[in-house]
Amino acid sequence: MTLMTASAALHPLRRCTSADRVMWITPDRVFYAGLLGNPTEHVRGAIVLYFALEAPVRLSVEGGPWLSADVMLVQPYVPHSVACDARHVGAVYIEPETVDLDQLPALLRGGSGPLELPGLAAHLRACHARVLATGQGEELMPSDFDPLFFGQAFAGRRMDARIAEVLDTIKANPSAPATAEECANQVSLSFSRFLHLFKAEVGVPFRSFRTWRRARSLLHYVDRSYNLAQVALDIGYPDSTHFSHSIRQTYGLKPRDIFAGSRKLRMLGEPLAGMMRM
Repeated sequence: MTLMTASAALHPLRRCTSADRVMWITPDRVFYAGLLGNPTEHVRGAIVLYFALEAPVRLSVEGGPWLSADVMLVQPYVPHSVACDARHVGAVYIEPETVDLDQLPALLRGGSGPLELPGLAAHLRACHARVLATGQGEELMPSDFDPLFFGQAFAGRRMDARIAEVLDTIKANPSAPATAEECANQVSLSFSRFLHLFKAEVGVPFRSFRTWRRARSLLHYVDRSYNLAQVALDIGYPDSTHFSHSIRQTYGLKPRDIFAGSRKLRMLGEPLAGMMRM
């Protein structure tokens, strides 16, 4: 990974305002710079890099001791709590099923915890500045994400074509009520064979993946004044109770708190296919 030169001097920790809040969503990546809130322990289905914007990030993994650093790595589906003595943090999300894990940079292949690579936090803050410049002489495409943050395009994961087809279906419409049985039928596999092959290829059970992708789709809505009950139905939850429970498990926050903290968040990227408009 090649870091920007002189980043530490040009992009130190600094106080952020609402003008610094931005989220860039692509089909397989997310960049977020904004309010952290006070999340409880939660589980996200992506590789996550938390990084300091105003003050160091604190992390507790699976109920363990709190550690502090400018950059924290959390591997997919690892329960963790995150905190900061300042209001704003940055985060980079990478969907693990989209990359060849063995070919990722070494810094992304370690265990969950602090990353002490010199210059990394300042480099990520420099990337934040680049994202903020989008639309002001700077234009970014989804294919720019990995080269911007990591200096290279990541190699994709080679996968059984049948499972890849199911993944594409889920990602195209994460709110669809497709069951494992329906997905197995879609690719002409028995139910048991499908579940076994899915976990072998993706690395997690079908249900865990579906839960994450559905909860991830909430991110497309958070900058607008939607009725939460309608959002729950629109992204595939049967009712508000299931919606609230799933979102708290995924983000450590209640849906209403996520929306409240996103009122001044600038959104970049294409909207989710089929999402309701206001």
